Formats: sequence, structure tokens, C-alpha cells
Amino acid sequence: MKSDASIRDLLVLTLFLGLFFGFKLGDRALWSPEEGHYSEIAREMVVSGDYLTPRLAGMTFLEKPPLFVWLESAAIKLFGVNEWSLRLWPAIFAVAGCLAVYVAGREWFGRRTGLIAAAVLATSALYFGLGHIVNLDMAVSVQMSCGLLAFLSGSRELPGCKRRFAMWAFFVFSALATLTKGLIGIVIPGVVIGSWMLFLGEWKILKTMYLPSGILLFLLLVAPWHILAARANPEFLNYYFIHQQFQRYLTKPEGPFQQPWAFVPVLLLGLLPWTLFLVQAVRYNLSFSWWQRRRYKEVIFLLLWAGWVFLFFSASRFKVIPYILPMFPPLAILMARYFAALWATRGMPVVRSGPWILAATILLLVVAGGSAPQHYLERHSSWPSAVSGDEGTVVETDMKEYGELPAMTLYVYAQTAILLLGAAATLILSRSRGFRWGFWSLTLTWSLFLLVLNGSLPLLDQRRSVKGLASVLRARLKPADEVTTYQAYYQDLPVYLQCRIDIVGWTGQLEFDVPVEKNASSWVLDEAKLWERWNSPETVYLLTNRETYEKLRHSSKQKFHMVSETSYDVLLSNKTPA
Repeated sequence: MKSDASIRDLLVLTLFLGLFFGFKLGDRALWSPEEGHYSEIAREMVVSGDYLTPRLAGMTFLEKPPLFVWLESAAIKLFGVNEWSLRLWPAIFAVAGCLAVYVAGREWFGRRTGLIAAAVLATSALYFGLGHIVNLDMAVSVQMSCGLLAFLSGSRELPGCKRRFAMWAFFVFSALATLTKGLIGIVIPGVVIGSWMLFLGEWKILKTMYLPSGILLFLLLVAPWHILAARANPEFLNYYFIHQQFQRYLTKPEGPFQQPWAFVPVLLLGLLPWTLFLVQAVRYNLSFSWWQRRRYKEVIFLLLWAGWVFLFFSASRFKVIPYILPMFPPLAILMARYFAALWATRGMPVVRSGPWILAATILLLVVAGGSAPQHYLERHSSWPSAVSGDEGTVVETDMKEYGELPAMTLYVYAQTAILLLGAAATLILSRSRGFRWGFWSLTLTWSLFLLVLNGSLPLLDQRRSVKGLASVLRARLKPADEVTTYQAYYQDLPVYLQCRIDIVGWTGQLEFDVPVEKNASSWVLDEAKLWERWNSPETVYLLTNRETYEKLRHSSKQKFHMVSETSYDVLLSNKTPA
């Protein structure tokens, strides 16, 4: 009977979560640089047929392992190159992560906790957002989470088949996480498990982890690609392990976001609306004495898990917002345990700490400066003083006007109304009908807010994508025509054109510590080569941002014919448009 109820819950959750994360999944254009970046690597893998060595702009890209790119390549083969197919895997992983915390929460603390945990995780702002972005952080977060949850479930079982398969599952998921993003796939789980056993004084668990067979299983999954990649690329071992895994962690780029406390506002904003309950939830889950710790093994494990992820990436000299996503699943279960204890009470305890949390978040953002959060709304993704230059899509451009805001007015009004009405309903229901009614009211309110917000994002496409210009260009592009970007690399452009493009005056992430392919000089050009082609009989198209175009137009003797333009970019040709 219990098994039937669990299956029914999983089916219902899968349906609702699938609709939640799948709603308007393909409406928004691919935003540069992140989405265009990983989409283009997958597209080039499909075109080249080389599934061993990932490439970007035709050049070897050994920065990350290829599992996520393999999955993206499979989606392209099945459904073609489009926004929906490219975002399908992040959405699938997001749903899988919610189902995993439901299963674990139900097994350890009861059905109610499991259901609440799934709702909390799905509606956390950062988790929801990354479930709609072509990025490997959702994948590695869910794989790591499934591995740690499998380990903890296995540690509760007596030696035997159930324990063996659970421990094997831990090694399998750790291997998949390693194949997605490198050594953190096993390092972070190892630190969490090691500190947990040390805290409890239960090193005997090592004897029943089935280490020999588990390690063998891990190596069977992880080793083949690494060995083959090293044989095919002599520079692989140094670049992949030393430069990417260690030097990247220890090298600090310029910018306020690289401060040790940078992930504090990220956590507080990313966990909204549940941030308002964070202090009470942590206090509740810590309400046991040292002598009682063995009775709260699961709670301690989840606390260490969330804490180590936060500390590990806070200590890193290189920080990016999605890095702390793996701490959201354990926090969701811990908060669900707290909410389950309040289920039959009246009122919302948020009033005690919520305002202080919001005030602290605002203060940290003020200290960081407006440019840090603004960077993530800018199409250039190289906002001055916010991030390092190698993340940029084009040269830094200080654009203070937001032409999209008038078009978003209706959405802003709708979101404001949802929050105000939802907040009032939540307070009234929690006081009159109890906490459970307030919780579901808040969940519904925030879910509607996220869906409306997600529906408004296509209005920012022109700021973050060149899809419009790419559509104009693709309609007139002939096989012999050449496409060039000038002092820019729009990482979504080759995805939409489905062809390689020439690059002039920009390297950015293409400046790898690996030898450039011998034939790369045919598409990584200097200005002399560009103008030689520009004055040839062939048709050449050139994309650049408006500021660069204005400078070029006044300083260059070349003739430019405007093909199309947006508020941010221009598409030029050396021939008069038909």
C-alpha cells in the first residue's frame, strides 16, 4: 500500500513538475554567452561526428568533460537545433532533482516532508531559473545530489542487496557528476561523507560501502573518456587537470563578486521565497545536543552537505552564481522538515526574521555595487568591474538605457499584483486556517510569479541574443557567402546560422592554453585579412555592436551597407542589399 502511494505521488509530481518546468521552455532565444556557448559545442559535435573531443568555433575545447554535451547532442539529433530541444535536458534534470528530494524526504521523515521538499526546491528562484538555461550546473547538481542521497539511504540499510545497490548508485552518480563537471563530482561528496563519519565517529561505514567494487564501477565510467581524450590531445592532462581543476579554483579575477562573502546574497535571493524561513529552519534542525547526534544522522548529513558546498565555493577564487546550486536540495529537505512540524499550527513565523534577512541582502548588494547583479541582465555579459573579460561576448559597453522596459510594464504590473494579493492571502489563510493553508498559498503565489516572470523574458531577447539578425541573415545567406563578427563573438550566432563564422579582433574564451588547430587561421582573422575579403568580389556579412560600428564608420575608409539593425547590433554587408 505504501509503495502504491509512493508511485502515485511520483506520477502526479512528474506531471505537475513537467508542466511547471516545461511551460514556455522554448519561447526565449538562446542568451549569450552561456546558452550559445554550450549549444554551439553540442552542435559542432553533431556536425563533426567527433564525440571524443569537444570543440568551440572549430577549436579544441577541453575545459569540461563531455557528458552534458553528449546529452545536448542527442537532443539535437532527435529534435533538431531549437531552443526547446536545447533546454530539454536542464528541465529534465530539474524535475529529477525534485523527485529525488521527495523520495529521500519521504523515506527519512515521512510523506508530508517529501512533498513539501519537492515544492520548496521547485519554486526556489535560482533552481527554477537554472532549470530553463542551457548550462551544466543543473545537471551536476542533480547528479551529485542523487549520489549523496543514495549513500545516506544505503547507510541506513543492513548489509545486503539494498545497501550494496544504494552504495553502487552513489558511485555511479558521482561518476556521472565527474563526467559532467570534473573532479568536484567526487571531491565534494567525499568531503561531505568524510566529515559526517568523523562527526559521528562511525568510520565502520567504510567497511560496508563496498569500496572495491564501487571504485571499480566509478573508474569504468570515468576513465575511458579521460584516457582517450589524453591520447587524442597531448595537452589534455595539463590543461584539464592543472589549469581548469586547480588553477581556476585558485585564480582570482577582478570584480566585486569574487569576494569571500559573494555567495551570501546569491543564497538569500536564490532561495526566495523560502529565504524568509531560513533562520528558523536552521535553528529547528540544530535543536539537538551533542549526545543526541546519532539519532539525527540524516539531519547532520544534510547540514554538512549544504555547509560544505557553500564553504567550498566561497573559498574558491573564481565564483559564478550557479556554483552553489548543489546546496539547494539538502536545504529543501531541511526546510520541509521544519514546515512539517508547523503544519497544524496557526500563523506564519516569517515575521520574526524575514525583514532582517531582506535587509541584509539589500545591504550586501549595495556593498557589491549595482554593476554586479546588473551584469546578469546585460546582453554583453562582460559588464565592467563585474566579471573577468574572458566571459564576455563582445567588448565592454556601458549601456544605461533599457528600451525593453516599456514593453515589460504589463508584466511588472501582473507580477506586483500577484505578490501583493498572494502575500495578503497567505497571511489571512495562515492565521484563519493554519500554517498548511498559508504554505500552499505562498507556493501557488510564487509559482505564478515565476511563470509570469519567465513569460516576460523573451522581451529581453534583443539585449541578450542576435537571433533576430541571424534570422534576417539566414534568409539571404548563400553557400559561398562569408559571415564575420568584428571585435565580438556572439556565441548564439553560429547556432542559429548552423555554420561556422569568422572572428576578427576578439579571442576571449578562445584563448586556450592549448595549440590552436592548424587551419584555424582561415576563420580567426586579423583586420588586414578582413578588409582584403571585404573588397573582394565575394559577399561578406559583418556583425558588430552599434558602438563599435559608429567608431568603425567614422575611422575606416571601407564602404558599409546596412542590412539590418537592432538597438544593440548591426548587420552589415560589403554589397548593396537587394
